[in-house]
Amino acid sequence: MEFKPKAIFLDMDGTILNHHNQVSIHTKEIIDELRNQGLFVFIATGRSFDEIDGVVPKGFLVDGVVSSNGMAGYIGDEVVFEHSLSRELVDEVIHRARINKVYYELFPYGAPRITLKQDQSYVEAEISDPKPDNVGINEWLSRKQAIKEEIAWKEEIEGTAFSKFYFFARTKEHINEWKEELEQLKQEVDFTTSISSPYNVELMVANVNKATGIKQMLNRFELSANDIMAIGDSDNDLPMLDFVRFAVAMKNAPDHIKAVADDVTEFTCDEDGVYHYLKSKFVL
Repeated sequence: MEFKPKAIFLDMDGTILNHHNQVSIHTKEIIDELRNQGLFVFIATGRSFDEIDGVVPKGFLVDGVVSSNGMAGYIGDEVVFEHSLSRELVDEVIHRARINKVYYELFPYGAPRITLKQDQSYVEAEISDPKPDNVGINEWLSRKQAIKEEIAWKEEIEGTAFSKFYFFARTKEHINEWKEELEQLKQEVDFTTSISSPYNVELMVANVNKATGIKQMLNRFELSANDIMAIGDSDNDLPMLDFVRFAVAMKNAPDHIKAVADDVTEFTCDEDGVYHYLKSKFVL
């Protein structure tokens, strides 16, 4: 690779995370090595900032994080930027999700994700065993963990600042019906949606995605898109991969993601693909 980036942005799920939702120690070590060389390494993820610590090795460090598909950016614990869904939109979306019996998680800033108690029965039923054959094990395990440990079941919505909604369905038919409902709602109020699997959709503020978040982070570091490489694997990575100078798709990415990339990793996320790729390109 002739291009020598000044900074690298890494997706998490399906990229540095394996399908059991863990980042390997080898990936941590290669990130440490690159940062020691003077490269900036960032995370650009659909996950909320609070979700990251639970899936990375002890001592995992990067130069910054773009979270919730571009809704927020952090350097350590410092908030670089945060966008918020309006309370009016939050209330309307939950109302429609209830009518459609769609699994949802609402992510407030600085607090556990919320699902209302009145929706608990159908939300829990949506992830009842057995796992549907085509749903990825990583997404299924994440939903199981959310139900068991991470969702705060509330009588009413609390807080005023929200980073995103996450929606899931166990069938493509159900989630596609919900996507159509969201498209109808967009005629009344603008927002952005993003998907990372055929069984989910996420909702953010209008005109926000990973690329817009990366732009805001680059401004802080006085870097430009021409200085950047990114690695990703799914549809919510497309804005990022289109934006950067050098785009890399994971071996486990769908063909339409690989088609927009400048390179493809030799190994999958379950084979430490990012570790092997970065080591081969940047470590002598």
